[in-house]
Amino acid sequence: MSDSFFKKENAKKKAKKKQEKALKRVDRKTNNNKGQSLESMYAYVDENGVITSTPPDKSNRKEVNLDGILLGARPIVREEAKPNTGVITFYSDKGYGFVTDDETKTNVFFHSNDLIMPVNLKDKVTYDIKTTPRGDNAINLKIIQ
Repeated sequence: MSDSFFKKENAKKKAKKKQEKALKRVDRKTNNNKGQSLESMYAYVDENGVITSTPPDKSNRKEVNLDGILLGARPIVREEAKPNTGVITFYSDKGYGFVTDDETKTNVFFHSNDLIMPVNLKDKVTYDIKTTPRGDNAINLKIIQ
């Protein structure tokens, strides 16, 4: 009895896959990359970030001052040219309060231990800033007349 059409087609597909597999095996054997020297496998990156097979030219190399490299956040440098002024907007009986800065309109915390003279609510004061782990604190508060 003769084979059906689908059996013939499946047999053709199998034969074609077998032939392609044999061709790939022969190609792998002829183009074998094993046994190459280590230097032939090196890749270099030039100053523009392009990968090349030639080593970079060392005559164009620039020296870098390692002391000039800053790791982490740059420290904040405050200008101490003029004293800070503000108005006391909150003062608690417990001994702490807030000064609202005249220029930046930010609230700065202060404690009664940092006062030079007694202050009241809505007094205009001058103060210095001390940076703490919790934020800026106003110290050396003096009333402006």
